[in-house]
Amino acid sequence: MKFNFSRLSRWLHIYLSMISFFIVLFFSITGITLSHTDLFQSQVQNRSVEGKIDSTWSNQTDTLKIDKLRITEFFRSSLHAQGAVNDLRIDESEISFGFKGPGYEASVFINRKNGKFQFNETSYGFVGKMNDLHKGRDTGRTWIWFMDASAVFLILVSLTGLILLLFLKKKRLSGLIISILGLLVMYLVYYFWGI
Repeated sequence: MKFNFSRLSRWLHIYLSMISFFIVLFFSITGITLSHTDLFQSQVQNRSVEGKIDSTWSNQTDTLKIDKLRITEFFRSSLHAQGAVNDLRIDESEISFGFKGPGYEASVFINRKNGKFQFNETSYGFVGKMNDLHKGRDTGRTWIWFMDASAVFLILVSLTGLILLLFLKKKRLSGLIISILGLLVMYLVYYFWGI
């Protein structure tokens, strides 16, 4: 039985295209929204809250005994902080840290002695969240792997499409010329207007 490279390429191109259809759609739409972030500034919401936590959680002479988990969970449950905790700093008088996730960030400053805190939050809305997912910003490791897998799928879709073109004798030359013209247009736009 003879191996049919053209048939395999067609099969791969069709099914990889269908698997990656919504991936292409997502990255295409968010590519547009990333280029026009000024149109979505109305979705940005800021909030500042002052309050007090139980000072026994923060007022410890030994910094290793500060109840970091209880403190962060307090902000998650009472103020609905989201994302991963980052930038934890503890000095003699203050504890500070942040929460970061796609389309979201918050900063916390706690007076170690009396437990008084300042909580500052910024939410960038649905479009901001989608834009951060597009960039892989403040996402987990799983999302980064998903983005890498998506890139591999899109590379394979492109390559199998090119291979299919090479098997079409009547359209091969015109298809290759159009491909090269597309590359040339992209280069010229970058060269003259990209910076």
